[in-house]
Amino acid sequence: MTKPIAYTTVKGYGETEISIQRSRFIAYINRVDTEEEAVDFVQKIAKKHWDATHNCYAYIVQGENEVQRSSDDGEPAGTAGRPILEVIKSRELTNTAIVITRYFGGIKLGAGGLIRAYSSSASAGLDNTGLVDWNLQRKLTVTVDYPSMGKVEHALRQSGFELEKTRFTEVVTFPLWVPEGSVQAILDMVAEQTSGSGLVHFHEREHRPHPR
Repeated sequence: MTKPIAYTTVKGYGETEISIQRSRFIAYINRVDTEEEAVDFVQKIAKKHWDATHNCYAYIVQGENEVQRSSDDGEPAGTAGRPILEVIKSRELTNTAIVITRYFGGIKLGAGGLIRAYSSSASAGLDNTGLVDWNLQRKLTVTVDYPSMGKVEHALRQSGFELEKTRFTEVVTFPLWVPEGSVQAILDMVAEQTSGSGLVHFHEREHRPHPR
């Protein structure tokens, strides 16, 4: 499967509790990279809260094919798992799992109330956990001679791309990560600043976090 250019997921693990009509809703959020990780996360929360009234969940995982799963875990059909899933989808997230544990407080919420409660809990959990964008980037090494070093280094630092430690041998090498759509700009810059003598080598591609 072709790697997506960019995707958004949660920063990592988080938990948030809210109270609605005396019921406790505890949202557990986690980043997951495979469906196996998502299932394991769901099972761990269910085991931790074995005495809860419900442990409802939803997750979306991007693998060879996108996988979406949700469960009402005993709540009326469509009032828990689906609303959680819709919150994930509305924020255009992937590789994200949410489990919401409910301890019933004695007041029935009705179908509409449950949908709003689980949606609100999922949203609160995501707000507290935070999101991060991941962009597909290519690692490059730019190799230049010493007379060209200053101009090239200045241009690279001005670019805002992620620079790794510069290597100094008989030449100067700048390792850096560049978003896929910006590779040509680096090639053009190096050619211009070095009058065509600079070299650019291509290495691996991977998704890397991009601050919001």
